[in-house]
Amino acid sequence: MHYSAPEPGPGRTQPPVRDPDSPRRVTLLELFFDLVYVVALALISRGMVTQLDWHRAGQALILLAAVWWTWAITTLVTDLYDPERTEIKLLISTVMFGALLMTTAIPEAFNARGIVFAGTYVAIHLGRGLFLMPAVRREPQTQRRALRIFSWFVVSAIPWIIGAFVAGDARLACWAIALAIDYTGFRLAYPVPGLGVVPEPQRNVTAEHLSERYQQFFIIALGDAILTIGTMFNLAHTEAQNIASFAVAFVTTLLLWRIYVHKSGQLLPTAIKMSGAPAKFLFTAPYTHLLMIAGVVTTASGFDLVLHEHFGRTPPAWVAVILGGPALFLIGRSSFEYEVFSRVSPSRPGGLLALLTIAPVALYLPPLAASVGAMLVLAGVAYADHRRSRGKPPESPAPPH
Repeated sequence: MHYSAPEPGPGRTQPPVRDPDSPRRVTLLELFFDLVYVVALALISRGMVTQLDWHRAGQALILLAAVWWTWAITTLVTDLYDPERTEIKLLISTVMFGALLMTTAIPEAFNARGIVFAGTYVAIHLGRGLFLMPAVRREPQTQRRALRIFSWFVVSAIPWIIGAFVAGDARLACWAIALAIDYTGFRLAYPVPGLGVVPEPQRNVTAEHLSERYQQFFIIALGDAILTIGTMFNLAHTEAQNIASFAVAFVTTLLLWRIYVHKSGQLLPTAIKMSGAPAKFLFTAPYTHLLMIAGVVTTASGFDLVLHEHFGRTPPAWVAVILGGPALFLIGRSSFEYEVFSRVSPSRPGGLLALLTIAPVALYLPPLAASVGAMLVLAGVAYADHRRSRGKPPESPAPPH
């Protein structure tokens, strides 16, 4: 016998879940929420080039992955729940406050303010679950989904908090373990003993909304690069040197945008619809976009270095940042393209190979020359994209397998 939940009476309210037929446009509150991450990315990219070494790069990656996960899971909430409902607006605003508090702790997250960073991260994810589970109590399936997610964040909270009370490499290791739990739980659909995984029907996403949100965050990451370009001029250099560095950094940023949007970025909503399995993109988009955003943030750090030092040989750590940023972006961009078209253009691995080839040479060149090399590689990738599509009908996303 099929059981249907009773319709809400005059004294009962509907749970704040999305109406399948409701508009899925991004709300102004979601755009306002994103402003926090402009500051967060800027602090991470600036902090990475302070006493630059592999240890500092690892710390920056941990901070970026944590900040990104607060955004990605909140974006999923606004896709599954109705962001126009008062309680969801309150939830988004509260998470925004928490994310801003996390952001203030970024410069000292691996020193005196580790408990602020980790404690706020844990509070955001556990608090969201504690808020949603009673809010959707009239929909048992939705409540169980919230319980599964909450359970995984309870487990990851342990290394997060332990890490806040230890120092140095121990903190780095604890927080890396915590993030591995968070990212793995999402990829496995949050399996919990006795409850299983999140059912397939509850993993479906909305093409228009989710794709637009990821596109918007990528633009925020490019905003970090623009912010660096606009604020990092070194007055000790001549105006011609500054303008040359500015031009290289600006063109590089423009090329990152062009390579992202060329076909895959434009066709992401259509690809999700045609796939017949929106959950596929739910489980892959956070990882591919994290790689691309990490590439953009690292590239912005490279701009910081180049705009301050035009001459002399480029240290190995600087080469890793200046060329590694575009390389990370191309790796993520290749995975993103495979999501949409189920293939990878030869220009992507070709660009990676070119960056690896010029890396040894860049060690004997000034930082600006290394940055020019990265720009030319990205220009080659963008030109290859243009030639491949010129005069041809628009390419369609790959059909479902």
